[in-house]
Amino acid sequence: MTTAGDHVQLVRDATFVHLQPDGNIGPRHGTVPGGMFLRDARHLSHWHLTVDGAAPLTLIPAETEGDDTATCALTPPGTRDRPPAYTLFRRQTVTAGTLTEHLRLVNNLPEAVTARLDITVDADFADLFELRGDDRAYDKSDGRREVQAGDDTVRFDYRRADWHSRTTLTCRPAPDTVDADAKAPESTARTLTWHLRLESHGQAELDVTVRAHPHGLPPHTPAAPRPSRGERPAPRTDLDRACEQGLADLDLLTIAATGVDGEDVFVPAAGIPWFLTLFGRDSLLTSHFLLPYRPGTAAATLSALAAVQGERHAAAGEQPGRIVHETRHGELAHFRQVPYGRYYGTVDATPLFLTLLHAHHETTGDPTWATRLERHARKAVDWMFTDGGLDDHGYLTYTPDPDGLLNQNWKDSEGAVCFTDGTQAEGPIAVCEAQGYAYDALVRTAQLARHIWADDPYARRLEEEADRLRRRFLTDFWMPGADFPALALDGSGRQVDALASDAGHLLWSGILDDEHARRVGRRLLEPDFFSGWAIRTLAAGQKPYHPLSYHRGSAWPHDNAVIALGLARHGLADELATLTEGLVAAATHHGYRLPEVLAGYDRSVTPQPVPYPHACSPQAWAAATPLALRTARRSGTVPRPA
Repeated sequence: MTTAGDHVQLVRDATFVHLQPDGNIGPRHGTVPGGMFLRDARHLSHWHLTVDGAAPLTLIPAETEGDDTATCALTPPGTRDRPPAYTLFRRQTVTAGTLTEHLRLVNNLPEAVTARLDITVDADFADLFELRGDDRAYDKSDGRREVQAGDDTVRFDYRRADWHSRTTLTCRPAPDTVDADAKAPESTARTLTWHLRLESHGQAELDVTVRAHPHGLPPHTPAAPRPSRGERPAPRTDLDRACEQGLADLDLLTIAATGVDGEDVFVPAAGIPWFLTLFGRDSLLTSHFLLPYRPGTAAATLSALAAVQGERHAAAGEQPGRIVHETRHGELAHFRQVPYGRYYGTVDATPLFLTLLHAHHETTGDPTWATRLERHARKAVDWMFTDGGLDDHGYLTYTPDPDGLLNQNWKDSEGAVCFTDGTQAEGPIAVCEAQGYAYDALVRTAQLARHIWADDPYARRLEEEADRLRRRFLTDFWMPGADFPALALDGSGRQVDALASDAGHLLWSGILDDEHARRVGRRLLEPDFFSGWAIRTLAAGQKPYHPLSYHRGSAWPHDNAVIALGLARHGLADELATLTEGLVAAATHHGYRLPEVLAGYDRSVTPQPVPYPHACSPQAWAAATPLALRTARRSGTVPRPA
């Protein structure tokens, strides 16, 4: 659940709803779209209650019970001398693909009254990509919307070629009338009207159930299991409370996916509202952070990603062995108006798949998944050397995709991989953190080859390649003048010289020797990088720095979590303590829920972190960040794979 000044968010089983504080739904609530959403589509776009022909007064704005239910209290207009005749107690609950509206009307008078209730409802079936506010228009002129009303039901349908989505309403009791808008006959909006008699100090109840039927929804879609919390000790510290909130948020973000053998698995979706789907990089890093606490999440993520591993050279960046960037189920992806139905434009998900596979075995001692996914792991290694670029360029590289993502590392917005003058690097681009992931993947996969797959020659080959990569990386990426790694190498081999947080990931992966790693770690805690809350994506003072830029000056909790694990690995205890304190302090200002991203303003400027206006919340790798901080604090140092 999220409660903001302009909206209330309810979530359960891959379904989320954005409500106004009075329980109504409009097209947009602040920076987020209003509505009921499932599988990248809005199945309810308008939901407006009036009483006795007027907007009700809100006595108690929406309050939440758990993450899936909101309640509020409303009345028809009244005065001090003529108080409202009755009160409405509104309760709205989200379950898988369903929103249930329960209204209880209580008569405040000694005589009977009749209450008139109207609910105006519509479903526009907008794709999430249409609602992101980037002014892009998508041609849907061949689509048509229809509405049909029965005695106690209303059905909204949307058809376009082979696409068919539906939203249904079921009412108890049935409405007295269902009317179209006489002023807009082309509109599918309908107003449902009830006249409910309330006896003296009596009450009446009304239930409306809204069900989403998205196109392509499998007939059997299992609900994510709800972990039993049992008796748990009260959290002792703010970090404990942030960990508890993070685990609760990850429960909300857990969605069903199909595993490598066709089995049902439950994986962390990336975030709400824009990314409630399987993401390669996000799910992998989230699983890394959770590994000491929920190793089953890693196993499920590995299985789901192996199931959609690239098999051939095809559209949307698919290549043999490549791990997917994201999967989408919406209309625009179906008709290929956006490339993200199954999009492979990521340079780092493939090595992160390999590092997680080994880390799962290392943590659990269970070789099952390392054995089960051996073929997929070898294909992933092959991709790193072939299409990934290790053979041709010596590094993992990507070429900007004009139809998809121009940048294909975690900083995937346009302009994020830039020189100090703000110029975007041109490809093929080798970002520094991906080389660290590649090094770690080679080292870890060599261990699997030697100890699980009994293939010593393959292990030696990977170890030799890892050693060569490590040696040339320091030569090519280290900037002596800045005493810091370059953000990337561009297609001409030039160092992309913006000072960026990506360098902190090199501490986690182990590609830097201890001396250079410690220099990087200390540099990241200098004031131009560290805001007092978190490490910024770009150091302040550089031309492209902007504290409200998505990737050029903001601060991301997950980015800081990776850095924290790297600080622990190299024994930088003071720096780790400073970073942890800042992040935990930021969490306390957000109800112990870290958002996806924070603005880069310094802690001395404002008494609380400035929110980034378009951040997802909850968001998976931000939710898992406190767990990574706990691991870093407990470990002191995180050993490299032996």
